[in-house]
Order: sequence, then C-alpha cells, then structure tokens
Amino acid sequence: MTPPIVAGWDIGGVNVKIAVVEDGRVVHARTRPFEIQRTPAELVGALRAAARAAALPSGCPHALTMTAELSQLFRTKREGVTFVLDAFSAAFPDDEISVYTVDGCFVSPEEARRYPLQAAAANWRATASVVALTWPNAPRIDVGSTTTDIIPIAAGAVAAAGRTDAERLSNGELLYLGVLRTPIEAIVHDVPLGASSAGVSAEAFALSGDVHVWNGDLLPADYDTGTPDGRPVAREFVRERLARIVCADRETLDDRAIDHIAAHVADAQIARTSAALARVRVGTAPHAPVVAAGLGAFVAERAARRLVVPCVTLAETLGSAASRAAPAAAVAVLRARIPA
Repeated sequence: MTPPIVAGWDIGGVNVKIAVVEDGRVVHARTRPFEIQRTPAELVGALRAAARAAALPSGCPHALTMTAELSQLFRTKREGVTFVLDAFSAAFPDDEISVYTVDGCFVSPEEARRYPLQAAAANWRATASVVALTWPNAPRIDVGSTTTDIIPIAAGAVAAAGRTDAERLSNGELLYLGVLRTPIEAIVHDVPLGASSAGVSAEAFALSGDVHVWNGDLLPADYDTGTPDGRPVAREFVRERLARIVCADRETLDDRAIDHIAAHVADAQIARTSAALARVRVGTAPHAPVVAAGLGAFVAERAARRLVVPCVTLAETLGSAASRAAPAAAVAVLRARIPA
C-alpha cells in the first residue's frame, strides 16, 4: 500500500522547495526563499515553518533532495550534505526521511551520510525520472533561478551522460544560467548602446531577474532574491540597475536604450540554452518534444522554438506551482509510488 500523503523537499542554497502529494496528486507546492549561507542556524525553523504552511500531518513520510551542499558555507560537499541531513532529523525527529540519490533510488539518512556524493545534487534526476513517466523520449529543461538542467530521456529512462555537477557542466547538461540570480556579465560581455555597443561592467550591478522583469516575462513578486543594490524590484529601480551595467544612470539612458539592452541579454540567454539543448538532444528521438519546467520555463520554450522543436510544459501535468518547484514535486511523486 502506498502512503496517502508524502512531502517532497528540494533544499537549495537560496531556496527551500516543498511539495505535497496526496493520493498520487500534487496538492501543494511552494518555493520559499532561504539563503543558507546567511542564516544556517535557521534552517530547522524554516523547514518546520514550511511544513506548517503545507499542513503536513504528523508522521508523514518525507522525500529529500538537495543542492545546498555547494554553498560556500561548507568547505566540502560531505559537510553540506551532513548539515542538511542533521537539520531534517532535528526538524522531523519522529518521521520517516528518504534521501534521493544520483542513482535514482531512495536511501536512509544514515546511508546518505556514509555516501554523501550520492545524495549531493541529485534533484535533476528526480525531475527527469518523473518526466519520463509521461514523455519517454523527451529532453527535459528545468530553468531555475540560478541554473538550467537539460537532461535527455530515451526509451523511458534518464539518459544523462554526467552524474556530478562537474561532469554535467562539461557536456552541456548543466548551465550556470538562471532567470533571477545570474549576473549580466555572466551572460554577455557587451550590449547595444546607441549606434554601437558597449562592454559590460563586471560589478554585478544587475541580475538576469532585472532583465526578465523589465521584459515582462517575470513579475516583480517572482524576483524573490536580494537585488544587487538592495533597492526594490519596482520598474524604476530595475531600470537604474540595467543602466549601471554600462556605467550609466537613469538620467543618461532612456527607456528605449534599456529596452535594447534587456532584449539583447534575454536573447543571449535563449541562444546559449538553445545551443546546449541542441547538443544534448543528439541521440534522442528527433521529433520528441522538449519538456519545460521551472520559473524560467519561458526561456526553455523559446530555446526549443529556435530549434523548431515542439515544447510542452511540466505545468500541464503537475500544475504551475509544482512545475516551479519541480524537484520537490518529483521526489514526492516518486516516493509516493513506493509501497509503504
């Protein structure tokens, strides 16, 4: 008999994602900003608060995946994995906790402590495994706030060439390119300015979130990370941050100039995503659709369009909130399929 309610968690360096599956259906999903490097001692409280908000019943099984181990708070991934497991054990001392691994299976917290690199950054595989249940030959793109995962799926199985972050970075399955936290200078080295172009200042004056809010692809409420200047996400401040990347300000650049800059940066992000997708799709079914997920699913959809490839979204099967918290929803769905 499968458990009627399962909580899925994805603990990242800047977000805590939770999803609840009841009778095989995602009934709750939420992404809560939490920068582990700033307030690590508050992780236990953040987990309990998320559980209360989701109205989790006592004794509910928890399925866990994580990427927080890469935070600069930790000197090694082993240290980071152990820290997250300790926090979970403290937050839910009487509940069953299952940890998802890069091998695509669940293990106990004790085994995850013994083999921490198996538990580190396995969230990409969880989402791809759920996608494979519905689309057995579809590459999956999850564009998040910080990174983009592009995972090939063939004959109903995850066909990733890499397992670790380093391996996936080397073959295009992982891009450190997201729709909120990526500094502009990590996307482009120059932008249009007047009749010419200008180099971009490498001072993290603006982030990808500023670009996508300015272009209307994200709402200000979606920009839930700290802004580079500490000012709000209101359009007037977004404009000022984008002007500053070419060492200008609101008095020297008008809206039209900002439009050109923002369009250029967004186009560059789509182009890089499209190139990585083309690389990863080699060897998969040529007419299979791309499955887009994450806060930046719109980037994935446009990248697929450049390749003249059909695109569907994970939101169509799991719902919009679950798509944005895809790894948490995925581990909950996978754990719910295992008999208690």
